[in-house]
Amino acid sequence: MVLLAGSVIRRYERFSLYNSPYPAHDAGCAIDLYPDDGVAASPVGGEVLRTKRVRCPEQPYAASEDFLVLVECGECVARILHVDPAVEAGDTVAVGDTLGSLVRSGFFGRWVDNHIHVGFRRRGQNYERARGSVPIEPGVEVDGVPWDGTGTVVASGPTHVRLDSPSRDGEGFEALGSDEGYALDGGLPHYADGGVLEAAEGTVSLLGAPVGEVDGRGVRWRDVGVFVDGERATGLSLFASQGAIGAKIVFEDGHGFERGDAVEVGIDPGAESVRLG
Repeated sequence: MVLLAGSVIRRYERFSLYNSPYPAHDAGCAIDLYPDDGVAASPVGGEVLRTKRVRCPEQPYAASEDFLVLVECGECVARILHVDPAVEAGDTVAVGDTLGSLVRSGFFGRWVDNHIHVGFRRRGQNYERARGSVPIEPGVEVDGVPWDGTGTVVASGPTHVRLDSPSRDGEGFEALGSDEGYALDGGLPHYADGGVLEAAEGTVSLLGAPVGEVDGRGVRWRDVGVFVDGERATGLSLFASQGAIGAKIVFEDGHGFERGDAVEVGIDPGAESVRLG
């Protein structure tokens, strides 16, 4: 396991270990870091080993080309994606240095904000395969904030809405909390696996409904349906933030909600999940 220091993570507004359908995130083996200023600041320091162009899925809202940046940092090599590099092999970077410009990658769902993807390999591993990274331990505590499912739409895009609740309950990093108080992470339930940002086990519930089984930090989501005022949603996009933590609701096929709408979210444990990965 690689510890990513709190001093590094606090440079970014939000992070997620599990909110992705791609195998690099399995078991929390990659972290997505969301800057609030749009700057692709390096989360690691060391020597750049290689940069490589990577093809990604064709999407009308995104680039068809991404980039892989490999940085040797101590005993590990960092794999960084979603940055068009302004660095090249042989350069030395420090934490916080600009790596280049953020890429709106075809790997993203339309509702996904620009971010930096980071995974770590032990020396001697294959650095370019999607699988093979080691688990990451974020060096910050994340508190789960309770939510009753209600809120007002404060942001709206073609495939998502963002609510004003739950609102912040304290300082530092917080996340939408399960009924048991766990900080939840991932795409519930549209990505089959998610996580909690602390060690736990047993059943995890949200809004009175059992939504998954947790073992360690990983959660296998149950088949459930997410509804907003009776309208079927794809799911909840979950993350940890030191800014706003209002619920982000995904509608892959669009929705009819606007800013200012007061809504109520419910979870039906008898409905079949909409799975995207």
